[in-house]
Amino acid sequence: MEDHIITINENSLAFEPGETILDIAQRNRIDIPTLCHLKNTIPTNTCKVCLVEIKGSKDLVESCATKAAIGMVVSSESPRVVNARRENISRMLASGNHNCAIRDFDTIDWTSFQLGVLKDDQKNDLCPVWGDCELQDLAYRYQVKTKGMPLNECQYETERANPFIIRDFSRCILCGRCVKACCEIQVNNAIQFGYADKDLKIIAKNDAHLKDSDCVFCGECLQVCPVGALIPDRAFRDDRFKDTHTVRTTCSFCGVGCQMDLFVQDNQIVKIDGADVNLPPNNASLCVKGRFGFDFVSSSDRLTLPLIKKEGKQVQASWDEALALVAEKFTAIKDEFGSDALGVLTSARVTNEDNYIAQKFTRAVLKTNNIDHCARL
Repeated sequence: MEDHIITINENSLAFEPGETILDIAQRNRIDIPTLCHLKNTIPTNTCKVCLVEIKGSKDLVESCATKAAIGMVVSSESPRVVNARRENISRMLASGNHNCAIRDFDTIDWTSFQLGVLKDDQKNDLCPVWGDCELQDLAYRYQVKTKGMPLNECQYETERANPFIIRDFSRCILCGRCVKACCEIQVNNAIQFGYADKDLKIIAKNDAHLKDSDCVFCGECLQVCPVGALIPDRAFRDDRFKDTHTVRTTCSFCGVGCQMDLFVQDNQIVKIDGADVNLPPNNASLCVKGRFGFDFVSSSDRLTLPLIKKEGKQVQASWDEALALVAEKFTAIKDEFGSDALGVLTSARVTNEDNYIAQKFTRAVLKTNNIDHCARL
């Protein structure tokens, strides 16, 4: 590896054969922006934002798909590169309803454009991912505006026919991240590129709604979308500007141990994403239950105190009173019918440690092997 050296922005960096320029840059914390790149998937070269200049080369190249070579000298922010990025970012901004105050129209056209977007969104607000959009970030970073770009009509109607994901085709930049996440990471093969040229669109089975396709609503596409084309239905609430803190935790829906980040506002979970792509066992992927099944946490129907039956009715009790009653009933059954008359049913949602203690209690205290778990509890 000592002989494999590439120079990026005047930094001499070692690399392994087969690595791309982007791989090397990211490993060495050199920021080369990209909108279509998704780690551990095949490059699609669609966004043209990760272009770099190689000394002695006539054309700019995509760093996500270009293999490093010994002695290669690369510039990631040369004037040619910056100008090309601005053109490509401008093209994507002009591709749909990106009403994040970057589009550059005169007053009449801007007002007309905004009114059209609000009608399509069915909401009197800016884009629902305003402030959390990678395209917007790059537009500000490179001071891109779409002066002279024509207004674009919304070609495809927004899909709201399922309870999890809103598909806003007017904001899709056709980067292909969602397709790669679905087909190469989750391997669900539920969506793909459909039609061609100006009619190009990300479609589900036979251009059906997601609810009528092979989609399992894992939300992987939602997490990787760099713009506002895919958003969770609940995100249309005006909560994205509230104070939010992130909590790293382990999903409790099964025993795999998937790592997730909880986005918490006012002590309530408002969103869940998979954790770091480099963090096993799930490497940022989640299933539908892990990503969307969190309303029960702050539900008003959750029990906060134990209930015991008195005179045929369930009434609240203290933990000491409830546990004493359970111990009394267990002891009475064991004395009259024997240990095997008792059984314990645990839950797949609790931690391995809790289930371990449950089996120790069952075998050591109740003196029975009658213990099982139910995934639906």
